[in-house]
Amino acid sequence: MNQPAILLVGAGGHARACIDVIEKEGRYAIAGLVGMPDEVGGAVLGYPILGGDAELPALRERCHNALITLGQIQSPEPRIRLFSLLERLGYTLPVVVSPRGHVSRHASLGPGSIVMHGAIVNACARVGRNCILNSRALVEHDAVVEDHCHISTGALVNGGARVGAGSFVGSGSVLREGVALGERCLVGMGLAVRKNHPAQSRIIR
Repeated sequence: MNQPAILLVGAGGHARACIDVIEKEGRYAIAGLVGMPDEVGGAVLGYPILGGDAELPALRERCHNALITLGQIQSPEPRIRLFSLLERLGYTLPVVVSPRGHVSRHASLGPGSIVMHGAIVNACARVGRNCILNSRALVEHDAVVEDHCHISTGALVNGGARVGAGSFVGSGSVLREGVALGERCLVGMGLAVRKNHPAQSRIIR
């Protein structure tokens, strides 16, 4: 059976990790990537970089599915911009889940989100659109991760916690159960978040 094609938008380090997940999942055939102008004509793990953002309308004619494979640390804006652009162009933005991860059948994931190797989304958790749940991240029962968030490698979002839209939770950080972060917060690496924080907080120590 032929696999449907998928276009990857972003050609850096996060794209390489996403390629491995997509290959392992086995649902899609990677048609190629979209990158920066100086990357066009190159390849990532053997897949061609077909063009830049300007080529997305034309590429839509031969590839209906797309995944944003640009990473997110300092700002969610590039991923938000690309997500809005792909929606306007009529791309389908599927959920991608590593077979080495776990998503409860009682949880929900929004379009364009990816669950990387070893990540867990537990019962009654809700993850929004265009999110990265990176390797070995945990989103526990009843937690909410809103749109355009990156829960980084080994980060723990405990039961009933809420992560506001556009936020980043750094590697190895832990959100206490029931804690709430406002929109566009940035949590540094290896931190314990024990209290609520308003929108745009930078929690770096």
